[in-house]
Parts: sequence; structure tokens; C-alpha cells
Amino acid sequence: MGLHEWSLGGVLLSPMAAYAVLALLLTGVVRLGLQRVGLAQWIWHEALFDCALFVCVLAAVIAVLAT
Repeated sequence: MGLHEWSLGGVLLSPMAAYAVLALLLTGVVRLGLQRVGLAQWIWHEALFDCALFVCVLAAVIAVLAT
């Protein structure tokens, strides 16, 4: 896919917007999985964990898709 801008109706969109949306969805899936397994009780600061998890997932999405 690469890190090139997309033209949608004459408007240039950054691929980071799509990567961020995908990372947000994947972060939600991971959080639901952690809650169902029972590991969410070990999270000390949920907001900090969510932010760090989002950054890690976003980095993984960019590493996989932006080749």
C-alpha cells in the first residue's frame, strides 16, 4: 500500500488516517479479548494502557502495510 497520498474526489487523504482507524478497531478487539480472558483486571491505569496499546498496534499496522 505504501505511504502515498490517496486522491478521493480531488481531496488528498493521508494513509495515516486509514491506518489510525484500522489500529483503533484492532485495539478495541484486543481490549475485548483481554476482558474476556480475564487479563484486564491486571491493568493498573486503563487510559494509559489503552493509549500505549493503540501506539503499539498503530506501529505494527504501519510496519505491515507500509512496505
